[in-house]
Amino acid sequence: MSEAKALFEEWIAAVAGAVETLIGRYAPRPQIELVGESTGLLTARLKSARKGPQLADVSFRISGGRPMPPLPPDWQAAFRGSRVETELASADVLFRPLDFPKQAADFLDGMIRTQIDRLTPWSAEEAAFGWSAPSPSGQERIELTLAATSRRGIEPLVQLASALGVQSLTAFAAPAAGGREKIKVLDQTLRGAAFHGLDTPRTLRIALLSAAAVAAVSLLAGVYFGDSLDSEQQQLMQRISQRRAALRLGPDGGSAFGLLSKRKQSSPSTVVVLEALSKALPDGTYVTELRIDGDKVQVVGMTQDAPSLIRLIEKSPQFARATFFAPTTRAQNAPGEQFHIEARITPSFGPNS
Repeated sequence: MSEAKALFEEWIAAVAGAVETLIGRYAPRPQIELVGESTGLLTARLKSARKGPQLADVSFRISGGRPMPPLPPDWQAAFRGSRVETELASADVLFRPLDFPKQAADFLDGMIRTQIDRLTPWSAEEAAFGWSAPSPSGQERIELTLAATSRRGIEPLVQLASALGVQSLTAFAAPAAGGREKIKVLDQTLRGAAFHGLDTPRTLRIALLSAAAVAAVSLLAGVYFGDSLDSEQQQLMQRISQRRAALRLGPDGGSAFGLLSKRKQSSPSTVVVLEALSKALPDGTYVTELRIDGDKVQVVGMTQDAPSLIRLIEKSPQFARATFFAPTTRAQNAPGEQFHIEARITPSFGPNS
Protein backbone atom coordinates (compact mmCIF):
# COMPACT_ATOMS: atom_id res chain seq x y z
CA MET A 1 0.00 0.00 0.00
CA SER A 2 2.87 2.39 0.80
CA GLU A 3 4.45 1.77 -2.60
CA ALA A 4 1.11 2.26 -4.33
CA LYS A 5 0.54 5.49 -2.42
CA ALA A 6 4.00 6.75 -3.36
CA LEU A 7 3.41 5.96 -7.04
CA PHE A 8 0.05 7.70 -6.89
CA GLU A 9 1.62 10.83 -5.39
CA GLU A 10 4.33 10.82 -8.05
CA TRP A 11 1.70 10.49 -10.77
CA ILE A 12 -0.34 13.35 -9.28
CA ALA A 13 2.76 15.55 -9.12
CA ALA A 14 3.69 14.76 -12.74
CA VAL A 15 0.19 15.46 -14.04
CA ALA A 16 -0.07 18.67 -12.02
CA GLY A 17 3.26 19.87 -13.39
CA ALA A 18 2.21 19.09 -16.96
CA VAL A 19 -1.14 20.88 -16.54
CA GLU A 20 0.48 23.94 -15.01
CA THR A 21 3.14 24.01 -17.75
CA LEU A 22 0.53 23.87 -20.50
CA ILE A 23 -1.61 26.55 -18.95
CA GLY A 24 1.41 28.70 -18.26
CA ARG A 25 2.59 28.31 -21.86
CA TYR A 26 -0.66 29.02 -23.69
CA ALA A 27 -2.54 31.27 -21.28
CA PRO A 28 -1.91 34.98 -21.88
CA ARG A 29 0.22 36.37 -19.04
CA PRO A 30 1.74 39.81 -18.40
CA GLN A 31 5.47 40.05 -19.06
CA ILE A 32 7.61 41.99 -16.59
CA GLU A 33 11.28 42.85 -16.97
CA LEU A 34 13.51 43.17 -13.91
CA VAL A 35 16.56 45.35 -14.46
CA GLY A 36 19.28 45.10 -11.81
CA GLU A 37 21.82 47.75 -10.84
CA SER A 38 25.19 47.44 -9.19
CA THR A 39 23.80 48.82 -5.92
CA GLY A 40 21.35 45.89 -5.66
CA LEU A 41 18.35 48.00 -6.65
CA LEU A 42 15.87 46.30 -9.01
CA THR A 43 13.54 48.11 -11.39
CA ALA A 44 10.37 46.43 -12.67
CA ARG A 45 9.07 47.39 -16.10
CA LEU A 46 5.86 46.11 -17.68
CA LYS A 47 6.70 44.82 -21.18
CA SER A 48 3.37 43.39 -22.41
CA ALA A 49 0.08 45.25 -22.82
CA ARG A 50 -2.15 45.29 -19.76
CA LYS A 51 -5.81 46.15 -19.35
CA GLY A 52 -6.36 49.40 -17.57
CA PRO A 53 -3.87 52.24 -17.09
CA GLN A 54 -0.21 51.63 -17.88
CA LEU A 55 1.96 51.14 -14.77
CA ALA A 56 4.96 53.31 -14.14
CA ASP A 57 8.30 51.62 -13.41
CA VAL A 58 8.86 50.70 -9.77
CA SER A 59 12.19 50.15 -7.97
CA PHE A 60 12.85 48.04 -4.87
CA ARG A 61 15.39 45.85 -3.12
CA ILE A 62 15.10 42.21 -2.09
CA SER A 63 14.99 41.61 1.66
CA GLY A 64 14.22 38.13 2.96
CA GLY A 65 12.80 37.08 -0.39
CA ARG A 66 10.34 40.01 -0.48
CA PRO A 67 10.43 43.46 -2.08
CA MET A 68 11.35 46.42 0.11
CA PRO A 69 9.58 48.74 0.23
CA PRO A 70 6.40 46.71 -0.43
CA LEU A 71 4.99 47.03 -3.93
CA PRO A 72 1.83 49.04 -4.62
CA PRO A 73 -1.36 46.94 -4.97
CA ASP A 74 -1.52 47.42 -8.76
CA TRP A 75 2.02 46.11 -9.14
CA GLN A 76 1.30 43.18 -6.84
CA ALA A 77 -1.66 42.29 -9.10
CA ALA A 78 0.57 42.66 -12.16
CA PHE A 79 3.22 40.29 -10.76
CA ARG A 80 0.64 37.65 -9.82
CA GLY A 81 0.65 35.01 -12.58
CA SER A 82 3.08 36.97 -14.78
CA ARG A 83 6.20 35.96 -16.65
CA VAL A 84 9.27 37.69 -15.30
CA GLU A 85 12.50 38.13 -17.25
CA THR A 86 15.75 39.48 -15.85
CA GLU A 87 19.30 39.96 -17.10
CA LEU A 88 22.09 38.99 -14.77
CA ALA A 89 25.10 41.22 -14.32
CA SER A 90 28.06 40.10 -16.42
CA ALA A 91 30.31 40.16 -13.33
CA ASP A 92 28.17 37.43 -11.73
CA VAL A 93 28.29 35.10 -14.74
CA LEU A 94 31.12 32.88 -15.94
CA PHE A 95 31.53 32.81 -19.74
CA ARG A 96 33.62 30.14 -21.43
CA PRO A 97 34.03 29.43 -25.15
CA LEU A 98 33.66 25.77 -26.10
CA ASP A 99 34.56 23.79 -29.18
CA PHE A 100 32.93 20.51 -30.27
CA PRO A 101 32.87 18.28 -33.34
CA LYS A 102 30.02 19.07 -35.74
CA GLN A 103 28.47 15.64 -35.12
CA ALA A 104 27.96 16.53 -31.43
CA ALA A 105 25.37 19.25 -32.20
CA ASP A 106 22.47 16.95 -31.27
CA PHE A 107 24.04 15.87 -27.96
CA LEU A 108 25.20 19.18 -26.52
CA ASP A 109 22.92 19.06 -23.47
CA GLY A 110 24.30 15.77 -22.19
CA MET A 111 27.90 16.57 -23.08
CA ILE A 112 27.90 20.00 -21.41
CA ARG A 113 25.97 18.81 -18.34
CA THR A 114 28.48 16.05 -17.64
CA GLN A 115 31.40 18.54 -17.86
CA ILE A 116 29.95 21.41 -15.79
CA ASP A 117 31.99 20.55 -12.73
CA ARG A 118 35.16 20.65 -14.88
CA LEU A 119 34.25 23.81 -16.81
CA THR A 120 32.88 25.81 -13.83
CA PRO A 121 33.43 25.96 -10.06
CA TRP A 122 30.02 24.38 -9.49
CA SER A 123 28.39 21.02 -10.05
CA ALA A 124 25.41 20.54 -12.38
CA GLU A 125 23.00 20.77 -9.39
CA GLU A 126 24.65 23.93 -8.02
CA ALA A 127 24.90 25.80 -11.33
CA ALA A 128 22.38 27.59 -13.53
CA PHE A 129 23.82 27.47 -17.03
CA GLY A 130 23.07 27.75 -20.71
CA TRP A 131 24.88 28.17 -24.01
CA SER A 132 24.61 30.15 -27.19
CA ALA A 133 23.55 28.77 -30.53
CA PRO A 134 26.44 26.78 -32.04
CA SER A 135 28.12 28.21 -35.13
CA PRO A 136 30.50 26.47 -37.53
CA SER A 137 34.18 27.17 -36.97
CA GLY A 138 35.65 25.22 -39.89
CA GLN A 139 37.20 21.76 -40.15
CA GLU A 140 33.88 20.06 -39.28
CA ARG A 141 33.69 21.69 -35.84
CA ILE A 142 31.32 24.07 -34.06
CA GLU A 143 31.89 26.69 -31.39
CA LEU A 144 29.62 28.16 -28.72
CA THR A 145 29.73 30.17 -25.52
CA LEU A 146 28.83 28.66 -22.15
CA ALA A 147 27.29 30.96 -19.52
CA ALA A 148 27.01 29.71 -15.94
CA THR A 149 26.31 31.16 -12.51
CA SER A 150 25.64 29.86 -9.02
CA ARG A 151 22.08 28.92 -8.19
CA ARG A 152 22.68 30.25 -4.68
CA GLY A 153 23.35 33.68 -6.14
CA ILE A 154 20.00 33.82 -7.97
CA GLU A 155 18.02 32.12 -5.21
CA PRO A 156 16.79 35.51 -3.87
CA LEU A 157 15.23 36.19 -7.28
CA VAL A 158 13.47 32.82 -7.16
CA GLN A 159 12.19 33.49 -3.65
CA LEU A 160 10.96 36.94 -4.71
CA ALA A 161 9.12 35.48 -7.70
CA SER A 162 7.50 32.82 -5.53
CA ALA A 163 6.43 35.37 -2.94
CA LEU A 164 4.84 37.57 -5.62
CA GLY A 165 2.96 34.64 -7.24
CA VAL A 166 4.94 34.78 -10.48
CA GLN A 167 4.15 32.09 -13.03
CA SER A 168 7.66 31.74 -14.48
CA LEU A 169 11.09 33.28 -14.01
CA THR A 170 13.62 33.50 -16.85
CA ALA A 171 17.17 34.76 -16.36
CA PHE A 172 19.50 35.76 -19.20
CA ALA A 173 23.20 36.48 -19.32
CA ALA A 174 24.89 38.69 -21.92
CA PRO A 175 28.63 38.63 -22.59
CA ALA A 176 30.49 41.83 -21.93
CA ALA A 177 31.16 42.35 -25.65
CA GLY A 178 28.17 44.08 -27.22
CA GLY A 179 26.19 42.79 -30.17
CA ARG A 180 26.13 39.18 -29.03
CA GLU A 181 23.02 37.21 -28.23
CA LYS A 182 21.68 36.75 -24.72
CA ILE A 183 22.08 33.31 -23.20
CA LYS A 184 19.25 31.83 -21.14
CA VAL A 185 20.66 30.35 -17.93
CA LEU A 186 17.39 29.84 -16.01
CA ASP A 187 13.81 29.15 -17.08
CA GLN A 188 11.86 28.02 -14.04
CA THR A 189 8.11 27.51 -13.72
CA LEU A 190 6.91 28.13 -10.17
CA ARG A 191 4.44 25.47 -9.03
CA GLY A 192 0.91 26.68 -8.40
CA ALA A 193 1.45 30.12 -9.92
CA ALA A 194 -0.27 29.22 -13.16
CA PHE A 195 -3.50 28.78 -11.23
CA HIS A 196 -3.19 31.90 -9.06
CA GLY A 197 -3.02 30.00 -5.80
CA LEU A 198 -5.09 26.99 -6.83
CA ASP A 199 -3.72 23.74 -5.40
CA THR A 200 -3.44 21.63 -8.55
CA PRO A 201 -2.56 18.28 -6.87
CA ARG A 202 -5.46 18.69 -4.45
CA THR A 203 -7.79 19.52 -7.35
CA LEU A 204 -6.63 16.40 -9.21
CA ARG A 205 -7.21 14.23 -6.14
CA ILE A 206 -10.73 15.62 -5.72
CA ALA A 207 -11.44 15.05 -9.43
CA LEU A 208 -10.21 11.44 -9.24
CA LEU A 209 -12.17 10.71 -6.06
CA SER A 210 -15.28 12.26 -7.61
CA ALA A 211 -14.84 10.15 -10.73
CA ALA A 212 -14.38 7.02 -8.59
CA ALA A 213 -17.54 7.86 -6.60
CA VAL A 214 -19.54 8.41 -9.79
CA ALA A 215 -18.24 5.12 -11.19
CA ALA A 216 -19.22 3.27 -8.00
CA VAL A 217 -22.72 4.77 -8.03
CA SER A 218 -23.08 3.89 -11.71
CA LEU A 219 -21.97 0.31 -11.01
CA LEU A 220 -24.46 -0.10 -8.17
CA ALA A 221 -27.24 1.43 -10.27
CA GLY A 222 -26.34 -0.88 -13.13
CA VAL A 223 -26.48 -3.94 -10.88
CA TYR A 224 -29.84 -2.89 -9.39
CA PHE A 225 -31.52 -1.95 -12.64
CA GLY A 226 -29.89 -4.92 -14.39
CA ASP A 227 -31.52 -7.33 -11.95
CA SER A 228 -34.86 -5.55 -12.41
CA LEU A 229 -34.56 -5.76 -16.19
CA ASP A 230 -33.62 -9.46 -15.99
CA SER A 231 -36.74 -10.13 -13.90
CA GLU A 232 -38.95 -8.27 -16.37
CA GLN A 233 -37.33 -10.10 -19.26
CA GLN A 234 -38.02 -13.47 -17.63
CA GLN A 235 -41.66 -12.52 -17.09
CA LEU A 236 -41.97 -11.38 -20.69
CA MET A 237 -40.41 -14.61 -21.98
CA GLN A 238 -42.83 -16.60 -19.83
CA ARG A 239 -45.81 -14.72 -21.30
CA ILE A 240 -44.48 -15.29 -24.83
CA SER A 241 -44.17 -19.01 -24.11
CA GLN A 242 -47.73 -19.12 -22.81
CA ARG A 243 -49.01 -17.27 -25.87
CA ARG A 244 -47.18 -19.65 -28.19
CA ALA A 245 -48.64 -22.62 -26.36
CA ALA A 246 -52.15 -21.12 -26.71
CA LEU A 247 -51.62 -20.59 -30.44
CA ARG A 248 -50.63 -24.22 -30.94
CA LEU A 249 -54.02 -25.35 -29.64
CA GLY A 250 -57.36 -24.56 -31.27
CA PRO A 251 -60.51 -23.59 -29.33
CA ASP A 252 -61.44 -27.25 -28.88
CA GLY A 253 -57.95 -28.33 -27.91
CA GLY A 254 -56.98 -29.38 -31.45
CA SER A 255 -53.78 -28.37 -33.16
CA ALA A 256 -53.88 -24.98 -34.86
CA PHE A 257 -51.32 -26.22 -37.37
CA GLY A 258 -53.56 -29.13 -38.23
CA LEU A 259 -56.50 -26.79 -38.80
CA LEU A 260 -54.36 -24.58 -41.05
CA SER A 261 -53.19 -27.62 -43.02
CA LYS A 262 -56.77 -28.81 -43.43
CA ARG A 263 -57.88 -25.38 -44.58
CA LYS A 264 -55.04 -25.26 -47.05
CA GLN A 265 -56.13 -28.55 -48.63
CA SER A 266 -59.80 -27.58 -48.77
CA SER A 267 -59.58 -23.91 -49.79
CA PRO A 268 -58.86 -22.76 -53.33
CA SER A 269 -55.51 -21.19 -54.07
CA THR A 270 -55.60 -17.88 -55.92
CA VAL A 271 -52.34 -18.66 -57.65
CA VAL A 272 -53.62 -22.05 -58.84
CA VAL A 273 -56.86 -20.46 -60.07
CA LEU A 274 -54.93 -17.86 -62.06
CA GLU A 275 -52.70 -20.52 -63.56
CA ALA A 276 -55.69 -22.71 -64.50
CA LEU A 277 -57.49 -19.76 -66.15
CA SER A 278 -54.39 -18.76 -68.11
CA LYS A 279 -54.21 -22.33 -69.49
CA ALA A 280 -57.91 -22.62 -70.22
CA LEU A 281 -58.49 -19.26 -71.96
CA PRO A 282 -57.35 -19.07 -75.59
CA ASP A 283 -55.04 -16.47 -77.11
CA GLY A 284 -56.80 -13.21 -77.88
CA THR A 285 -58.89 -13.37 -74.70
CA TYR A 286 -58.18 -10.71 -72.11
CA VAL A 287 -59.31 -10.76 -68.48
CA THR A 288 -60.15 -7.32 -67.04
CA GLU A 289 -61.70 -8.41 -63.73
CA LEU A 290 -61.25 -11.47 -61.54
CA ARG A 291 -63.10 -12.06 -58.27
CA ILE A 292 -62.81 -15.12 -56.00
CA ASP A 293 -65.48 -15.52 -53.34
CA GLY A 294 -65.17 -18.77 -51.40
CA ASP A 295 -65.43 -21.58 -53.96
CA LYS A 296 -66.76 -19.33 -56.71
CA VAL A 297 -64.81 -17.36 -59.30
CA GLN A 298 -66.12 -14.62 -61.59
CA VAL A 299 -64.23 -13.59 -64.73
CA VAL A 300 -64.91 -10.47 -66.85
CA GLY A 301 -63.03 -9.73 -70.05
CA MET A 302 -62.96 -9.45 -73.87
CA THR A 303 -62.92 -12.31 -76.38
CA GLN A 304 -63.87 -13.11 -79.98
CA ASP A 305 -66.15 -16.09 -79.16
CA ALA A 306 -67.70 -15.90 -75.69
CA PRO A 307 -69.82 -19.15 -75.80
CA SER A 308 -66.74 -21.25 -76.50
CA LEU A 309 -65.19 -20.11 -73.24
CA ILE A 310 -67.78 -22.06 -71.22
CA ARG A 311 -66.64 -25.32 -72.75
CA LEU A 312 -62.93 -24.47 -72.38
CA ILE A 313 -63.27 -23.52 -68.71
CA GLU A 314 -65.24 -26.66 -67.82
CA LYS A 315 -62.52 -28.81 -69.40
CA SER A 316 -60.14 -27.64 -66.65
CA PRO A 317 -60.17 -29.91 -63.57
CA GLN A 318 -60.15 -26.79 -61.39
CA PHE A 319 -63.58 -25.51 -62.52
CA ALA A 320 -67.11 -26.84 -62.83
CA ARG A 321 -70.59 -25.51 -63.71
CA ALA A 322 -69.37 -22.55 -65.76
CA THR A 323 -72.14 -20.15 -66.80
CA PHE A 324 -72.78 -16.53 -67.80
CA PHE A 325 -73.86 -14.40 -64.84
CA ALA A 326 -74.47 -11.33 -67.06
CA PRO A 327 -75.34 -10.79 -70.74
CA THR A 328 -72.59 -10.87 -73.32
CA THR A 329 -72.31 -7.50 -75.10
CA ARG A 330 -70.38 -6.02 -78.01
CA ALA A 331 -69.62 -2.33 -78.25
CA GLN A 332 -69.40 -0.52 -81.60
CA ASN A 333 -65.67 0.20 -81.39
CA ALA A 334 -64.71 -2.83 -79.24
CA PRO A 335 -62.41 -5.48 -80.76
CA GLY A 336 -64.58 -8.34 -79.41
CA GLU A 337 -67.33 -9.41 -77.03
CA GLN A 338 -67.40 -8.57 -73.35
CA PHE A 339 -68.15 -11.69 -71.32
CA HIS A 340 -69.16 -12.31 -67.70
CA ILE A 341 -68.53 -15.93 -66.69
CA GLU A 342 -68.98 -17.56 -63.30
CA ALA A 343 -67.69 -21.01 -62.29
CA ARG A 344 -67.31 -23.22 -59.25
CA ILE A 345 -63.80 -23.96 -58.07
CA THR A 346 -63.07 -27.63 -57.49
CA PRO A 347 -59.59 -27.76 -55.89
CA SER A 348 -57.42 -30.39 -57.39
CA PHE A 349 -54.04 -30.42 -55.67
CA GLY A 350 -51.24 -32.89 -55.85
CA PRO A 351 -49.82 -34.56 -52.74
CA ASN A 352 -47.03 -31.95 -52.48
CA SER A 353 -49.30 -28.91 -52.88
